[in-house]
Amino acid sequence: MNEMGMTFLLLIFLLSLLAGGLWVAFSLLAVGMAGIFFFSSAPLGSVLATTSWGASNSWALAALPLFIWMGEILFRSKLAEDMFTGLSPWLTRLPGRLLHVNIFGCAIFAAVSGSSAATAATIGKMSIPELSRRDYPNKMVNGTLAGSATLGLLIPPSIILIVYGVATEQSIARLFIAGILPGLMLVSMFVGYVVIWSLLHREDIPKDRQRHSLGEKIKRSGRLIPIILLIAGVIGSIYSGIASPTDAAAVGVLLSLGLSRLSGTLNRQTFLDGLMGATKTSCMIAFILAGAAFLTVAMGFTGIPRMLAEWIGTLGLSPYALLGALTIFFIVLGCFLDGISVVVLTTSVIMPMVDQAGIDPLWFGIFIVLVVEMAQITPPVGFNLFVIQGQTGMNILRVAAAAVPFFLLIMVALVLIIIFPQIVTVLPNMMGS
Repeated sequence: MNEMGMTFLLLIFLLSLLAGGLWVAFSLLAVGMAGIFFFSSAPLGSVLATTSWGASNSWALAALPLFIWMGEILFRSKLAEDMFTGLSPWLTRLPGRLLHVNIFGCAIFAAVSGSSAATAATIGKMSIPELSRRDYPNKMVNGTLAGSATLGLLIPPSIILIVYGVATEQSIARLFIAGILPGLMLVSMFVGYVVIWSLLHREDIPKDRQRHSLGEKIKRSGRLIPIILLIAGVIGSIYSGIASPTDAAAVGVLLSLGLSRLSGTLNRQTFLDGLMGATKTSCMIAFILAGAAFLTVAMGFTGIPRMLAEWIGTLGLSPYALLGALTIFFIVLGCFLDGISVVVLTTSVIMPMVDQAGIDPLWFGIFIVLVVEMAQITPPVGFNLFVIQGQTGMNILRVAAAAVPFFLLIMVALVLIIIFPQIVTVLPNMMGS
């Protein structure tokens, strides 16, 4: 059987397993086993054992559970309340007023959580009741929250960037730094959209009922100091070269525990809940990574990635055409799988094509994250939509409709980094190799 036939059969097998509800990790392992057993003479047991172990004992992977634990700790703290209190007095003069709390709150929490869903849940539990009580339009409340929460995937420390770095053997520190400028660009675009919308719909924005003196604003901003110090400690130590991502993650956990203790939310129960939540999420991701690593090696034995790369080369596609096709592919795939699964599921097949086209794998990591961000707010498996639906009780399609403008803004950001790749590469290049 030729490579195209093998590819088709294995793809059908994978889709059948996923459609049947089998876990992503088990699906990846099953397809890899089938590929080696039927289309290769490699020793199945040995390949499975060595590959799974090799994918699981990476030192870079140690940062993953630590950053997840840091997010779990802060999720159970008074962080959302502190951010709302600290940000709201400064935003009442900006068109859109407190709608911007969702944007800036998500951006700040994204810088310590690394998770889109956690960002939506944490900020939403404070902002949705407060903004609804003040009669802000539900469409904009839900839209700004759904769109801005995707920043949790991009602004470092990003869990999905760690996964991509491990899967493709890219520097996690450089990936983190590469996500800073695109993240700030998205924040600016979201703020700009809310400003323009508010100027066109002045009657829908409630009047500011409170006046805050400069002294009061500064006093309330003091609630933001601990979280800013935490961000500066984690990201600053990585950017300056003082600490590796794993070291910074360990420091972040200690600082988060201290912050939670000071806020009075740290007790035996919250500690154990955060630890178990981080353990479950980390095990799930590690299991998926092991399955993806095995599938990557299995596909190498079958020769499929090499064949696909050669086939792509014969088509004579420009890098732009390839990126356009991959964008559509990732968006469709993201409608049915979570972001981490999308990344690990596709890297074994996609990366040879990317290398063949001469695309920088560091830049491509940010490209994938932006596309996955779009998938987070597209039904039927848009995780941010589910989180907001759970908090509001609204129909998921109404939540998705509210997020459409932010989906389009992320699409614009995607076009911008394609036209101007320096947005992604300038800061990592300043770090050196």
